[in-house]
Amino acid sequence: MCEEVCTFAHILKKCAMEQISSFNELVEKSIIKYWDMDALTDYKGKTLQYHDVARKIEKLHIMFEASGVQKGDKIALCGRNSSAWAASFLAVLTYGAVAVPILHEFMPEQIHNIVNHSDAKLLFVGDVVVTQIDATKMPKLEGIIYIPDYSLVVSRTEKLTYAREHLNEEFGRRYPKYFRPEHVHYYREQSPDELALINYTSGTTGRSKGVMLPYRSLWSNTDFAKHVLGDVVKPGSNVISILPMAHMYGMSFEFIYEFLSGVHIYYLTRIPSPAIISQALQEVKPIIMIAVPLVIEKIIRKKVFPKIQNNKMRLLLNMPVINKKVRAKIREQVYQAFGGNLYEIIIGGAALNGEIENFLRMIEFPYTVGYGATECGPIICYRDWHTFAKGSCGQAALHQEVRIDSPDPANVAGEILTKGPNVLLGYYKNEEDTARTIDKEGWFHTGDLGYKDKDGYFYITGRKKNVIVLMNGKNVFPEEIEQELNVLPYKEEAIIVGIPSAEDERDLVVTLKLVYNPEGFEGKTPEEINAIVKADVEKINDKLPPYKRIKRVYTTDEPMEKTSTQKVKRFVETQKIIDEEKAEKLRREEAKSEEA
Repeated sequence: MCEEVCTFAHILKKCAMEQISSFNELVEKSIIKYWDMDALTDYKGKTLQYHDVARKIEKLHIMFEASGVQKGDKIALCGRNSSAWAASFLAVLTYGAVAVPILHEFMPEQIHNIVNHSDAKLLFVGDVVVTQIDATKMPKLEGIIYIPDYSLVVSRTEKLTYAREHLNEEFGRRYPKYFRPEHVHYYREQSPDELALINYTSGTTGRSKGVMLPYRSLWSNTDFAKHVLGDVVKPGSNVISILPMAHMYGMSFEFIYEFLSGVHIYYLTRIPSPAIISQALQEVKPIIMIAVPLVIEKIIRKKVFPKIQNNKMRLLLNMPVINKKVRAKIREQVYQAFGGNLYEIIIGGAALNGEIENFLRMIEFPYTVGYGATECGPIICYRDWHTFAKGSCGQAALHQEVRIDSPDPANVAGEILTKGPNVLLGYYKNEEDTARTIDKEGWFHTGDLGYKDKDGYFYITGRKKNVIVLMNGKNVFPEEIEQELNVLPYKEEAIIVGIPSAEDERDLVVTLKLVYNPEGFEGKTPEEINAIVKADVEKINDKLPPYKRIKRVYTTDEPMEKTSTQKVKRFVETQKIIDEEKAEKLRREEAKSEEA
């Protein structure tokens, strides 16, 4: 009986796989179909049309071939978003090599480690990264290629040197007249399970893992986006790429889906500050916007709130006859602040601030919150803004099954599990974490906690790794307390962490680290600011059960360290607090010693 069930399951899986199109074939068809249309623009810079991208891909294929790159070889890319980065990435995949995108924000040591760990044969680097890395610490590399012009920074083989020096000559020999659509022929992956890329996680808990994503994951995420946005996002539409393409959220939904749909993508090649983003939104007028909460929060707090948070506006909003018109006017102001052409903003990567979400909800702004993970390339849950449930992260995405590992998923939070074509193959050279994360039935264990309501909407309550387990056995979920802190007008960002108790290191103390806006504390000393925050925290503590109350408070005006999706690196910030406490203890002991 078991054998029959297994055989049936194998047949079902095989049928599902047969329905998955070749991803590289989709790239090929897109380039041919949109040949003379604008494809990639470096904001305030040069524009590449689809045929220009095809030429770059072809030249890199010639260089790969001549230098001895084999199908399946690893090629790493590390640099800021740009049209040249995008073309390089597509060239790697369509050649049949495995791409290793690396966040340019990583420290040089991290970059070296990832290049070495991934067994990369070549490394593409951007203009900032090239000045930071040390080639001697990546001994297995055959060459380092400069992304802006594909020149050689380092070459360790004669083949690579010759290939680059004679590249234009060889291209001209192969295509003596001109490069045409009929010349575009790309490698076809042999199976949907074939490895396409290795994406290293941002490491919020301290170490990066190489997520092995197959071609089916790229296809499935693209097919999902086409299914939910295909009637809105049309060939010739504009989008802005804000998130790093080296992260799956930005790669899938600000690049890959759009490129396969004939969309014109604008890259903010400089650091995407709120001012630059705001300017670009006005000029580009994107049809959709993919963003992390912090970007949305900053734009609204700096561009919208100052205009409406006055006594007159508050009065109007509280008058039942007028408030509908006022809300409509505010909605239009916010809509224009985001370019005036948006179908919706899709927010993901971290939890949305409750105050901001309530505001967007009040003015009926077209936003939605999705949920995903690098390991799913990234999508897990989503719902269009028209039917999106406040506070949720949507319903199970197309092609994915999602469930809560709980005896009562609607009332008792449990780990969120998902299964489907989006899910990773495993972690590169890490069988232990692979076995721990993907169970025998193929369910990916996200590490996130949440519940599911009767309508199939999922709600995230926190991370398993973030839960503070006290010595009395009680659990404190940081995210719950962090939401309570949104009432503090000076709060820029805040985290709740567990710090070992001075009395018993086996126990943890609920600790707050808060970044404040210095504009609200002009003329105040750090000690006075800390006293004000502590007084406000006590008011919040009054509303919390005793075991959840904040016992220690640390304040600063320096931003916390974050990942590429603007998640606070809790591991790093927690260690900073611990180190600070140790240093302070040492200072006190030294002072006592001197007194004695």
